[in-house]
Amino acid sequence: MKSELELRGVQQRFHARGVASGYITAVDDVSFTLAAQPPQVVSLVGQSGSGKSTIARNVLGLQKPTAGSVLYGGKDIFKLNRTEYDEYRRDVQPVFQDPYAIFNPFYRVDRVLWKALKKFGLTKSRSKGLELIEESLRAVRLEPENVLGRYPHQLSGGQRQRIMLARVHMLRPSFIIADEPVSMLDAQVRKHFLDILLDFQREHGMTTLFITHDLSTVYYLGGEVMVITKGEIVERGPVSTVMHEPSHPYTKLLLDSIPQPDPDNRWTNRITVDELADQERADAKAAAPAPEAPIL
Repeated sequence: MKSELELRGVQQRFHARGVASGYITAVDDVSFTLAAQPPQVVSLVGQSGSGKSTIARNVLGLQKPTAGSVLYGGKDIFKLNRTEYDEYRRDVQPVFQDPYAIFNPFYRVDRVLWKALKKFGLTKSRSKGLELIEESLRAVRLEPENVLGRYPHQLSGGQRQRIMLARVHMLRPSFIIADEPVSMLDAQVRKHFLDILLDFQREHGMTTLFITHDLSTVYYLGGEVMVITKGEIVERGPVSTVMHEPSHPYTKLLLDSIPQPDPDNRWTNRITVDELADQERADAKAAAPAPEAPIL
C-alpha cells in the first residue's frame, strides 16, 4: 500500500454543443495531495456543477483527465500494470451517493461482500469469510441477521449505504473517496455514517476525501477543507479557519447561504455565483494599476 495519492494539474474538458470553444471545462488545473499517514479527513465542498464528482471519477480511475496526472505512490494510475492497478483498486475505495443504484436488485446484498472477499483473496474458507463479513457489519452498526440474505429493496437507504462501508472495512484501504455519501440519508442516519468515517480514521488509519455541498457535515468531520467553484479550488485550509475566517468571496457566499434556525432572520437578497464572478472581475479591474502615460 502506498503512502500518498496526488492530483497534479488535473484538467477535465467535455465536448459541448452550442459553446463557442466546443467544450466546457469541468475541472481546471486542480492539484492536491492526500496522505495516508497520518490519516486525515479532507473535505471538498462546492455547489452542484462545480466539478466535485468529476474529480472523484478522476481519482477512482473512472475518467481519464484531459491533462494532468493522478499519481499513486508517484505513478500515474492510468499507466499502472494489472498487478499495480489491482492494488490501487483495493487501496482506494469509493462510497457513492445513491444507496439505491449501487446494488443489483436481482441479487441479495451479501453478493457485494462476497465478491470483494473473492476478488482480493481475503480468505480461503467460507466460514472465515462469513466471520469477516459479520465482523465488518457490526463495525458499521448493523446486525448481520438483519441484513444478510435480504434483497436491496428490503433494506433502508441507510442500511444499504452502511453495507458499502462494511465492504470498505473488510478491505482496509488507505483511502476512501466518498462522493456525496449522506445527501440521501436522514439526519440521524447521516450522523451515524459520519461517526463511522471518523472511527475508520482513528481506529484503522484510513484517509477520507469527503465530497459534499453541505458545510454542516464538513464542520462536523473537521480536518481540512478545499472549496471548489467552476472547476477551480479557490480556498483550502483547516475547517475551523476556513469556516470562521473565510478569505475568498465564494466561501463567504457558501457560508451566507446556510439558513439560520430563526424564522425572523430571513434572507433579504439573493446572490448568484455569476453575480459573484462579475463582482470579482470588477474588483480586479479596479485594483489594476493604471497604464503608464506614453513618453513623448
